[in-house]
Amino acid sequence: MKMHELRELIRLVDKSKIEEFELENDGTKVLIKKALPERQEVVADSPSLQVQPAEPESGNRAEAAPVVSATEGTSPQQAPAATKEEEENLHKIVSPMVGTFYRAPSPDAAPYVKDGSQVDEKTVVCIVEAMKLMNEIEAEVRGEIVKVLVKNGQLVEYGQPLFLVKAD
Repeated sequence: MKMHELRELIRLVDKSKIEEFELENDGTKVLIKKALPERQEVVADSPSLQVQPAEPESGNRAEAAPVVSATEGTSPQQAPAATKEEEENLHKIVSPMVGTFYRAPSPDAAPYVKDGSQVDEKTVVCIVEAMKLMNEIEAEVRGEIVKVLVKNGQLVEYGQPLFLVKAD
C-alpha cells in the first residue's frame, strides 16, 4: 500500500461516521480506530510500513490552536470575534500523518511557501518526515497562504493544522 493511498484512506474514514476500519491487502494489514472525535489511531502491520501516533510525553496534550493576529483597523474589543470569524472562513491544510514538519526541501533551501504565497491544488507546501520517508504535502486548494502555524523541525500530529489558506 502506498503512502498516498493510506492518506486517502485515513481522510475517508475521518470524514465518515465509521469508528473502526480494518483492511488487509497484499500482506499489509491496516487498522484505523477513532479514539476521540477529532483524533484517529492508525496501526499498520507490514514489513515496509508502520505508522503509529506519537504519545504525548506528559500525558497532558497541548492544544494546537492556531493564532491569527487581528488586522489593522480593528479595535482590541473586536479582535477576538474578527479572528474567530476569519479563521472559520479559512481552509486549514492539516498534517496527514505524525512526523516532523519541514518548510523547505533542504536546510539551505528557501521555504516552499510563506505568508502571502499563492498556491493551487498541486503546490507542495511542506514536507512531513515519517520513519525517514520525506512526504511532500500538497495544498489541495487554490488560494493564498495566510498563516504558517508550525515551526520548521516541529513534531506534528495527524490532523494538526499546518497552514491557513484563504481559498479563491
